[in-house]
Amino acid sequence: MKKRIKPAGAAGRKWSRYEGLAYISPWIVGFLLFQLYPFLASLYYSFTDYAMVGSMKWVGLDNFITILTKDRDFWSTIKITLIYVFIAVPLKLLFALFIAMLLNCKVKGIGIFRTTYYLPSILGGSVAISVLWRFLFMRDGTVNTMLSWFGIKPVGWLSDPKIALFTLSLLAVWQFGSSMVIFLSALKNVPAELYESARVDGASSPRCFLSITIPMITPTILFNMIMQVISAFQEFTGAFVITNGGPMKSTYLYILKVYDEAFKFFKMGYACALSWILFLFIVVFTVIIFKTSDAWVFYSDGGEAI
Repeated sequence: MKKRIKPAGAAGRKWSRYEGLAYISPWIVGFLLFQLYPFLASLYYSFTDYAMVGSMKWVGLDNFITILTKDRDFWSTIKITLIYVFIAVPLKLLFALFIAMLLNCKVKGIGIFRTTYYLPSILGGSVAISVLWRFLFMRDGTVNTMLSWFGIKPVGWLSDPKIALFTLSLLAVWQFGSSMVIFLSALKNVPAELYESARVDGASSPRCFLSITIPMITPTILFNMIMQVISAFQEFTGAFVITNGGPMKSTYLYILKVYDEAFKFFKMGYACALSWILFLFIVVFTVIIFKTSDAWVFYSDGGEAI
């Protein structure tokens, strides 16, 4: 005679729910302590005169008013950061797409090439790579030494205010690995039948790229663009280690100013206000990108724009 199995009661369901919470508790604790609390605390500190030591004084909107009306470095750092974003992000996306197109070919040992090209994305954000980048582009560095072989005079890659920001942007372009992997995944999802039909109609390779490849991967382009814009607005390591904002503050990015106000001048409340203004800038740029995507982002199901 078979024994009947009774369904789990309310106690069993309750334990199952607690068991699931126990499994994700490390993430919950980490989120509350290291993300949500700093996020809300910085909002509160932005309305105070807080120097990390001593008493805290509530000042209301004074920090924001001072930033927008009296801080001379604020608008210059905004301008420099915007220039950096408009240089680094398009170059990085174009280079990542170009490499992804090359690595999309079916050749022997392609996995080794893909791993090799992804390595800069792992190493590029480290302090050690930033120090190496500084030695490569210094006045008597490797790059100028190689240029001298062709009779080209040394270039002030990091000492000339006109090109220092561009040199700094090249480090971001070199960290193309993550965008490249996402582009490569999108390219593999483009139906081969579309290319075959286009070739039957006599379409050239550039025509196939512009009329098939680009429209099919526009959602991926949108995703990569948003992620890289957010990352570029928060660039710190390269600017701090390589140029420290120089020469003549030509690479003094916004995050460098936030860092100086917080840890050099000990104006933590003021730095938090700067951080929230940066947050609003990122939100505005993200919304603009989403709104403009109606005209150029398409899905494969019916070809309708987002």
